[in-house]
Amino acid sequence: MITFKEFIINFTNIKHRIERACKESGRAVSEVKLLPVTKTHPVDAIKYAAQVGLTSAGENRVQEVKAKKPLYKGNCSWELIGHLQSNKVNEAVSLFDRIQSVDSLKLIQKLNSACEVSGKVLPIFLQCNAGEDPNKYGFNEASMSEALEMVLSSAFLKCEGLMTIAPLDHNPSSTKACFEKLRMIRDSLVSEFKIELNDLSMGMTQDLEEAITAGSTLIRVGSALYGSRA
Repeated sequence: MITFKEFIINFTNIKHRIERACKESGRAVSEVKLLPVTKTHPVDAIKYAAQVGLTSAGENRVQEVKAKKPLYKGNCSWELIGHLQSNKVNEAVSLFDRIQSVDSLKLIQKLNSACEVSGKVLPIFLQCNAGEDPNKYGFNEASMSEALEMVLSSAFLKCEGLMTIAPLDHNPSSTKACFEKLRMIRDSLVSEFKIELNDLSMGMTQDLEEAITAGSTLIRVGSALYGSRA
């Protein structure tokens, strides 16, 4: 684990990148939030983030949060950003404050049922495979309307936005196309269903500038803040 001094340097660099990208794209910095991705890092990563005003944590695995959450006594909004297996749904509902990676109709049904049992209304994002990457989870573009319609008919789920991960081909043009497509899908859904979908969770360490230009409101950053994962 890096030192807090090293974290501050990294955090400052990320802030500058976000500010520069917002300025270049004509957006207000206040429109873009930073989600520290603390997966595989010890609970100190969450403590570091809290000291600079970041009170959310992005995690990939239910079991890791189950072990880590009792160790942190501060205020933290736990967000699941990794694929959720059906047999982990009940635990995920009890552990997480928001699930960004809702990627199938079956998962929507299971989450709503688990939330009904627990009496919890759960904020979610629908994950879209906007880059059409065969190695990525997520709804395809044609399925997004059906997915959102199911969420809207689910009494214990609240869709707050969409999430995507760009193809890992290191091609700036495909990254840009992926992010712009998610924004267009969001705009189309808003028009079709006459609702608000304010959040677009897209962009990570390597492509946050492209994401901000395309309209991202939530950047997920791990390695640029905390260094290489354990």
